[in-house]
Amino acid sequence: MKQVIMAILLLSSVFVSAQNDDWHITTQNKEPYTGIAMSNGRIGMLTSAEPFKIKHTVLNNVFDVNPVHKVSQIVHGMDFGNLDVFIDGEKITAKNISHWSQTIDMKEAAFTTRFDFKGKAKISCTIYALRNLQYTGYIDVKVSVLEDVDIKVIGKIITPEKYQNPQNTFQVLRDVETTMPILQSVAKTPFGKHLVATSGTFVWHHINSSREHQRPELNHNIVSPYVNTLSFESKIKKDKSLEFAWTGAECTTTDFSDPKSESERMVIFNLLNSREVLLGGHRALWEELWEGDIIIEGDLESQQDVRLALYHLYAFGRGDTDLSIAPMGLSLQVPYNGHIFWDAELWMFPPLLLLNQDISRSLVNYRSDRLEPAKKRAINYGYKGAMFPWESDDTGEEATPPFALTGPFEHHITADIGIAFWNYYRVTQNRKWLEEKGYPVMKEVADFWVSRITKNSDDSYSINNVVGPNEFAPNVNDNAFTNGAAITALRFANLAAKELGITPNPEWEEVANHINILKFPDGTTKEHAGYEGERIKQADVNLLSYPLNIICDRETILKDLNYYEPKLAKDGPAMGKSIFAVLYARLGDADNAFRLFKESYVPNQQEPFGALSETGTSNHSYFATGAGGMLQTVLFGFGGLEITEEGIIQKNPILPVQWKSLTIKGVGVDKNIYRMENK
Repeated sequence: MKQVIMAILLLSSVFVSAQNDDWHITTQNKEPYTGIAMSNGRIGMLTSAEPFKIKHTVLNNVFDVNPVHKVSQIVHGMDFGNLDVFIDGEKITAKNISHWSQTIDMKEAAFTTRFDFKGKAKISCTIYALRNLQYTGYIDVKVSVLEDVDIKVIGKIITPEKYQNPQNTFQVLRDVETTMPILQSVAKTPFGKHLVATSGTFVWHHINSSREHQRPELNHNIVSPYVNTLSFESKIKKDKSLEFAWTGAECTTTDFSDPKSESERMVIFNLLNSREVLLGGHRALWEELWEGDIIIEGDLESQQDVRLALYHLYAFGRGDTDLSIAPMGLSLQVPYNGHIFWDAELWMFPPLLLLNQDISRSLVNYRSDRLEPAKKRAINYGYKGAMFPWESDDTGEEATPPFALTGPFEHHITADIGIAFWNYYRVTQNRKWLEEKGYPVMKEVADFWVSRITKNSDDSYSINNVVGPNEFAPNVNDNAFTNGAAITALRFANLAAKELGITPNPEWEEVANHINILKFPDGTTKEHAGYEGERIKQADVNLLSYPLNIICDRETILKDLNYYEPKLAKDGPAMGKSIFAVLYARLGDADNAFRLFKESYVPNQQEPFGALSETGTSNHSYFATGAGGMLQTVLFGFGGLEITEEGIIQKNPILPVQWKSLTIKGVGVDKNIYRMENK
């Protein structure tokens, strides 16, 4: 065990150079490089080590469908976050700069690159996905020169080459006293489902619209059908500086009937507002998000890791969209096409429910808005109630590739949704929501499970032919977690009905009380009917102890922990060991809890910022599911918080010796604060 801890600490030391303080992570290392997603819940821009560049843009809930494979994919949008900058005729690149560094400011959701150029200039470039203007981004640039220089700046809208029929324009819109230069590109998504329109313009700070003669002349150039540019040139005297911004807005027919005009309006809004107004609104909303926070004293590394996880959950979600969060959030299209899985309900939702009921409401409303397709799907497969898809897209229909057995058989997702719905009510006590959105879903979930079970000769019930969380074992009978989740969803539906004064279906309780939870002869819980000790992909049986609270006695919890931990795949998903960490913390074993807390995510961190990948051998970030798992260890393990019929309560918190204190603030609707100290 000591060897495992040492290995984790050695791996952690890779990121020591990237640590500054509780809110900032800075690096001077360009290689290897996995970027950070600067996101506002609607658009995400993945950072690059290259100066003035982003890797790509991801658009939330904008899906295109491959007509050959019939699988939807979230769209990589047009990239408006790229600039080319020339000083004295020489283009600035990664090869001709020095003193390069990058900083993620988690508090203000800002990403800054700083560097020097050949003794001539010191430059900073800060990327914002504006929280207050959810379809827009803002690139803030400052060039401080050490000698007289000529500068040329090119703003670009880059359309992915798979897009159809790109059209590139530049126009100067005029009001009585104001000119508004707008660069715009419009094209169809690769398979033609949506029209995408992106507009961009330069903003010169400290230049009043009534003094427009001070603005540099703009030059338009269509480099290719896929690269639309706007540029200006300027002379800067020694010891002076140039401050400007490049702002873009991206709209699609997913959300607008006229995305072309709307993207223009948004850019004009940014052009004719001050930086102080735009960034002030952005910072105010992030300050509000950080009312829900986790403060760790005495362990800067853990503090930064936890804050980065929480930053990404906040960045990937919004309370005003009724959208959910995909496993990779708004960082990547691959490997899961931007689809919504159980990752949202079981892994990301609980931390958000404690710390931000606004975003958590969007996650549950995403499902209630797609109840009708789930009801149709149940009928299509011969069941009653609602059968939610394993992978969901904008349609609410099954979006899993047909070759994957998870689509037709991983049914626990339907129970996971019912459980999340009751937990949302437990925390918020929002009776109107329960009546209008919560209970209608929970009822259909319960009816599905009554129709899904098989009655045995001993009057017990089995759930046969399923894929559980351990996807290494497809098409098994009586999977532990599937059965446990069904039991819990049925009981929660019963409680919800009674809460509303509705007589529940008596079959719900009857079935819940008699679904099998299988055991080995020594009392260890058996993962499924045919399980014989094989390697497992991730936690399954142990989920019965947390979060389901079906197995509560200490002896069985320990038996299950000791039996299944060695069987976890070494390169499994980042959240796998989080459950084990929570359980050890709840058992009072802080050492094992902290060991597993670190093992649950440190091997999956990617340089230089510590962004999480799903596995230790991939560099796909940011794995929001893993963030949810590690945050649950802190909140529900070390913090001792628990969601009950009485709301959020605290039971037996325990801290690792590495931490001086743990403060959890902004918990629940009353924004409670829980503080624990090591003495």
